[in-house]
Amino acid sequence: MDSLWVIFTSLFLCLGVAILTLLTTPNKRRKLPPGPPILFSLKWLNKSSFDLDPVLRQLRPKYGPIFSIRRGSSTNIYISDHSLAHKALVEKGSVFSDRPPLPKANRIITTVQHTIVTSGYGPIWRLLRRNLLTEILHPSKVKTFSHGRQWVLKLLIEKLRSHAKSGEPVFVAESFLFAMFCLLVFMCFGQKLNESKVKKIMDIQRGLLMSSPIFDAFFFFPKIGKILFRRRWEALMQTRREHEELLVQLVRARKDRKQDHQDDNTFLFSYVDSLFDLELPEDGGRKLTEAEIVTLCSELLNAGTDTTSTSLQWIMANLVKHQEIQQKLVDEIERVVGKEAEMVREEDLPSMPYLKAVIMEGLRRHPPGRLVLPHAVTEEVTLEGYVIPKDATINFMIAEMGWDEKVWDDPMEFRPERFLDGGEKIDITGNREIKMMPFGAGRRICPALNLATFHLQYFVANMMREFEWKTVDGEEVDLTEQKEFTVVMKKPLKAKIIPRRR
Repeated sequence: MDSLWVIFTSLFLCLGVAILTLLTTPNKRRKLPPGPPILFSLKWLNKSSFDLDPVLRQLRPKYGPIFSIRRGSSTNIYISDHSLAHKALVEKGSVFSDRPPLPKANRIITTVQHTIVTSGYGPIWRLLRRNLLTEILHPSKVKTFSHGRQWVLKLLIEKLRSHAKSGEPVFVAESFLFAMFCLLVFMCFGQKLNESKVKKIMDIQRGLLMSSPIFDAFFFFPKIGKILFRRRWEALMQTRREHEELLVQLVRARKDRKQDHQDDNTFLFSYVDSLFDLELPEDGGRKLTEAEIVTLCSELLNAGTDTTSTSLQWIMANLVKHQEIQQKLVDEIERVVGKEAEMVREEDLPSMPYLKAVIMEGLRRHPPGRLVLPHAVTEEVTLEGYVIPKDATINFMIAEMGWDEKVWDDPMEFRPERFLDGGEKIDITGNREIKMMPFGAGRRICPALNLATFHLQYFVANMMREFEWKTVDGEEVDLTEQKEFTVVMKKPLKAKIIPRRR
C-alpha cells in the first residue's frame, strides 16, 4: 500500500506541475523538437534512467533524428543524427558545451559539480580539464606510468595463466575490471597498493557509483523525494561518508609523502599531486578542499575503469567469436615483435594497424554508453529550425550514429577491415565530421580518449600474444547487451584460454 501511495502521489504531483507550467508559461510560440504529448512523461516516473533505450528506439522512427520529451518539469532533447551532432557539438560548440544543473543528491556527490564531467562550461571546468591534460594525459607524462602498466599486465597475465593451467573456462569480467582499477589507482595516487587495499577502495567506489539509480527518486521533486525516500537518502549519505573517509586517508598520506620527497628525482608525480596546489577561480583563488580532491580522484577512477574494462571485454568477446579475426591479429603481432618475444612493448603498438582497427571497430560496434553525457546550452539557440531552450537537457545517441546504415555498410557486423587503408577514414575526435563518437565530440569530448585507446591496444595485444582464446565446448559467445553503469554483456564472457608458448 505504501508503494502504491507513493506512485499515485508522484503521478498527481507531476500532473499538477505540468498543468501549472502550461497555465503560467507566457504565450510565446517556440518550435521545440517534436515529441510525444506531455502526459507521456508520466511513464518515466517509475522508470530508471538505465531503462530508456527501448523507449528511445520507439520514438526515433516516429519523430525523426531530433525529438524532445518532457520529464517532470524539464525538457529532454535527443539527437541521433551524426550531421546534427556535428553542427551542435563542433560548429556551435561554444553554445552546446554546458552541463545541466544536477539534483541536490548529485550535487552532494560531486561537491557542488566541482568535477570535469559535471562542472558548467566556464573557468572551473577549464582549470580542471587543463590540469588533467597537461599534468597526467600529456604523452610525456603518460610514459612515466609505463612500469605501472607492466605491473598491472603481469598481475592480469598471472591470474589468466592460473586459469589456463587448471583447464577450466575463465570468466574475465572481474579480472579486467580489477586490472583497470589497479592501474587507475596507481595513476591517481602514485602507489602500487596490495590487492586487498585495492579491492576495498574498489568496493566502496563501486557502491557509490551503482547508487546512481537512487538519484532518480529525487529527480522530479527533490525536497519531497527526501521525505518519501528517506531511507534511500540516508543510505546514500552513509555511502558517501565511508567513501570520503577511505580516500581522504590516501590523499593525506600522499600529501605527506610529496612534502618529504620534493627533491627526490625518483618521485613519481601522480594525479592527486597535481591537485594540492590548484587554486579555484572563486573566493579569491582558494585551494581545493579535501572533499573536492576526493571527488576529483573518484572521477578519475570511475571514468577510466568501467568504460575501459567494458570495452576490453566486448573486444575480446568478438575475437573469441571470430577466430579468423583473432588469427589475423596474432599474425600481425608476431610479424612486429617475433614469436619468441616476452611481451608486446608500448613502442611496438604504432606498427600494428590491424590492432588499431580491431579497437576502433570494438568502440564503434559496442560503445560503452548508448548516450553521451548530457549537454546543455549556455543560451537559447536554434538547431535545424528548432528552438533548444536554455533549461533543456540535450542527449546524443552515440550508438545509433555508429550503427547508421546510411554511413556504415553492414553496421551490426564486427569487421575491423573497414578501418584499414582503403576503408573508412575516421576522425574519432569528430572535428572534421562525426561518424562515430564513443568518447563524445567537441569541447566536452573525453580528455582521456587517447589514453583509453592506448590502454585497449596494449592489453589486447599482450593477451593475444600470451594466449589462444577459444569458445567453451558446446557454447557460443552471447553478445546480448545489458545496461548497468555502462552497457555490459548480459552473459559475461567465458572463454577457454591456452598458452601460446609452452
